Amino acid sequence: MSSSQPSADPRATVETVFRIESPRVIAAVARIVRDVGIAEELAQDALVAALEQWPRDGVPDNPGAWLMATAKHRAVDLIRRKENYARKLAEIGRDLSTVAEPEEPADPDDIDDDLLRLVFTACHPVLSAEARIALTLRLLGGLTTPEIARAFLVPEATVAQRIVRAKRTLATKNVAFEVPYGPDREARLGSVLEVIYLIFNEGYAATAGDDWLRPSLCEDALRLARQLAGLMPKEPEVHGLASLLEFQASRMSARTGPDGAPVLLRDQNRGRWNRPLIARGITALGRADATATGTPGPYVLQAAIAACHAHAYTYEETDWRTIATLYGLLAARAPSPVVELNRAVAVSMADGPEPALTIVDALAAEPALRDYHLLPSVRGDLLARLGRTAEARGEFVRAAGLARNERERELLLARAEECRP
Repeated sequence: MSSSQPSADPRATVETVFRIESPRVIAAVARIVRDVGIAEELAQDALVAALEQWPRDGVPDNPGAWLMATAKHRAVDLIRRKENYARKLAEIGRDLSTVAEPEEPADPDDIDDDLLRLVFTACHPVLSAEARIALTLRLLGGLTTPEIARAFLVPEATVAQRIVRAKRTLATKNVAFEVPYGPDREARLGSVLEVIYLIFNEGYAATAGDDWLRPSLCEDALRLARQLAGLMPKEPEVHGLASLLEFQASRMSARTGPDGAPVLLRDQNRGRWNRPLIARGITALGRADATATGTPGPYVLQAAIAACHAHAYTYEETDWRTIATLYGLLAARAPSPVVELNRAVAVSMADGPEPALTIVDALAAEPALRDYHLLPSVRGDLLARLGRTAEARGEFVRAAGLARNERERELLLARAEECRP
């Protein structure tokens, strides 16, 4: 049944509905055909059919269901046309007449949800991090190849190639379209969370280009994190990541000035922090605590650190000692040079720059930080606070030379000028 009121722009309606519904359509079809590449093609076929029929016949009362049904029918037709139909039918293990109805999970720990299957497939560790990010944004974020390319400042051809290779790899490696359970789930879940985290971070502090923030990427990652929290309500690290991103996103409007220049944490107008997002972060952190059964995971610890900042109405009220302690726990749970560098910053605020400088100097030989601009940036800040301004200036200049983001480079050069005698 179609809507009696004709749409002013049926094509725009089709495109909007498809962007919203495509992840679920692709996920449902992938369960039938067991191939995300073919599933995406069939979803696109349904889009083409909608573009042809809706302007002529009117927009259906339930456009999402129309797209889903059309794509599923095409999937069934495709399988029936296959010469190996019998083998496919045995693999799927269900009667095509009832294929739309999911089976009950065979294991009580299994999660029978098509969208969740798609999340775990798109973020499979068999793919490179770049491929996982591109495929996730394409299949789950609903972004086009040009949109992904613009977000990450890479050529469209590069993104298209990553997506094609990712789908080919999933097919050739026979990656199962399923949610892992038991001992495999934690390892695979880590890959899923990392992809969402990387997407958010690229929007929160862009690694290259002229703009420091890319809010649309943050919004995509936050939406994915919220979706995942709804799909996996018993996983504390999922709630931890959602909490962390809510807290981080709450500061977005205060992180840049009117000219787009970065505003450091200590200089931000906290009245511009988004209190509803902070409230969501607190709620998600509470869910993480309620579902935890052991030592807090890395995302829960990072969310707890972000909560300390969110609870401080002024920079001076920040509980740096607790933050330093939490970074110590994080370093023990997920050791990395970057975590240790962040711990040094917290220690400098809790105990002064001298002990923090000792931590930073111990990181100088770390290969992972050789080209990391924040290492000389933090060292420059500590030296400046100790009155060693000439050395500090050299560190800020070196940091600016390593920074790939133009806005950040300008900020570091300005700090270098402040240290000029």
